[in-house]
Order: sequence, then C-alpha cells, then structure tokens
Amino acid sequence: MSSSYTVEIESAVLAPRLFKAAILDWHNLAPKIASDKIVSASPVEGDGNVGSIRQFNFAPGLPFSFVKERLDFLDVEKCEAKSTLVEGGGIGVHLESASNHIKVEPKAGGSVVKMTGTCKPLPGVDVVGESEKAKAAFTGVIKGCEAYLVANPDAYN
Repeated sequence: MSSSYTVEIESAVLAPRLFKAAILDWHNLAPKIASDKIVSASPVEGDGNVGSIRQFNFAPGLPFSFVKERLDFLDVEKCEAKSTLVEGGGIGVHLESASNHIKVEPKAGGSVVKMTGTCKPLPGVDVVGESEKAKAAFTGVIKGCEAYLVANPDAYN
C-alpha cells in the first residue's frame, strides 16, 4: 500500500532563485554546501529535461551510498518538478518505489516550498519513520540552499 506525506517550508528567497538552486542545479550545488552528506553528484543520463537521471553519492556512515533520481515532469516557469527514485537509497531495502512532487510558490518577501512524497514500502517497513526521515532531509536541502543564497545574493539570478 502506498503512503503519502507533505511538507511546507517557508523561505526568505524568491521562488525562481530557490527553484534553480535547490531543484535544477542541486547536483552541482549540493557537494559544495553539504559535502558532509553529499560527496559528489552528476547527471548520468539526459540533458536536464524530463527523462534525465541524476546520481547523488553520499558520505560514508549515512544509511545508503547513493541515489539515482529521474526527472518525470518539469515546469520552470511555475517552479514545479516531479521525480522518481530509480535506484539506490531505500529502493529494494525499505521501499518498492518513491517519488516526489515539488512546487516553489511565491510568497510575500520570499517563497514557500511544497513537497509531496509518495512511497510504497516493502512489507514490514515503518512508513511513518521513513516519511519523517525524508521530510527532515528535504527540509535540510531547502534550508541549506536558502542560507547559501542569502549569503550569495548574486547566485542563481
């Protein structure tokens, strides 16, 4: 049985900048600002458009060594994207499948990031625990990008 969860994160950064940094270019930015967690990342297939796959390689000691995600939908003007975990992470260990839908919306003085994650756990897996881990990790991504963008006002304009 599939399970869904949502998280909303307010940011002081305007939606287009945050979307570019946290979603479109995360594979380049992550190793720079979260090197304690993400040691490298790169596109492995495609040109960044729908169907493209990126791989993120994690630091030793984290629960898994890498994830590969496929971009399923992209609307840059609306700051919206959908992706699916295709390999690594909890796939085959905790999860049968996992996907997310992210939308960064304008809000007075900044933006709000809305993410809905959907996963199909393997039998016996604590869905609530996996969902909480995913929400915490995603919140860390957004807040890390926000801090970087506030400190670097010319980046991702």
